[in-house]
Amino acid sequence: MDVALSFPLLAGLIAVALFFDFLNGLHDAANSIATIVSTRVLRPQYAVLWAAFFNFIAFLFFGLHVAETLGTGIIDPHIVTPRLIFAALMGAIIWNIVTWVFGIPSSSSHALVGGLVGAGLVRAGGDAIVWTGLIKTVGAIFMSPMIGFFLALLLVIIVSWTFVRQTPFAVDSTFRNLQFVSASLYSLGHGGNDAQKTMGIIAVLLFSQGHLGTEFSVPFWVVISCQSAMALGTLFGGWRIVHTMGSKITRLNPMQGFCAETGGALTLFGATWLGIPVSTTHTITGAIIGVGAARRVSAVRWGLAGNILIAWLITMPAAALISALFYLLAGVGN
Repeated sequence: MDVALSFPLLAGLIAVALFFDFLNGLHDAANSIATIVSTRVLRPQYAVLWAAFFNFIAFLFFGLHVAETLGTGIIDPHIVTPRLIFAALMGAIIWNIVTWVFGIPSSSSHALVGGLVGAGLVRAGGDAIVWTGLIKTVGAIFMSPMIGFFLALLLVIIVSWTFVRQTPFAVDSTFRNLQFVSASLYSLGHGGNDAQKTMGIIAVLLFSQGHLGTEFSVPFWVVISCQSAMALGTLFGGWRIVHTMGSKITRLNPMQGFCAETGGALTLFGATWLGIPVSTTHTITGAIIGVGAARRVSAVRWGLAGNILIAWLITMPAAALISALFYLLAGVGN
């Protein structure tokens, strides 16, 4: 599988990448809609339509810095082969399916990064890794939920002081409307950061096959295909994870939902503009915990949050192990 691919095989591998993107949307739909569903501002079937639309149009608002990071900033693009891309995608896809089945809000982004690292290490050892890009991405594992936590906490404090003289009914009514805005912003951030990861994978595959010339770039048809696949996945939802994110961690009212989504969106916007492939799951979970902690520390189910943290920590090594295995299996008989 290390030789140049025929068009049908190349198209098939691109289809696998788009399936991962679809699964990413399915898996991470909860990130976009959990708060607006749990606060009963929108019914689930309408919430996924709302989120899918803003997932799709996200490419109009952001550059392709995250795609460039995934394509050239995790492993050396010159050692990339179809076999490596296949193994990386299988590592991410299988881990996503496992966590989806058990309702664990793990990171599709870091599953993909882990898949690339695992296959890259088997192919070329430590020389395959672009350590600056990998360290930046791993650092974001810890920074994105912390930033989401503190931004959401700060927003709750500001909003509480601003509306201190309002009746609870007036506050609830105001933020039911504002949640449409915050959910839109978060879905834009989700589509802008996550869809670009698959763009980077497809683009580096095309680059490795000589279809992009000597300069790495992301063709427009790849951009549209990835945004469409993610939006379609979001339409199908991820109800098991919605339940975990929207109600099991902490109970939310519309004001708290607005603060969680806005804090998460601001974090994603900053990371996307900087070209950092952060986890939307980590970000919104941190924001939801921040909102719950602003009410009182005991409002957060810290045991569940701890279990989610463990899932975050094992995602990259688990996906790396699976992808390394697939890389070896793909070479059997060659």
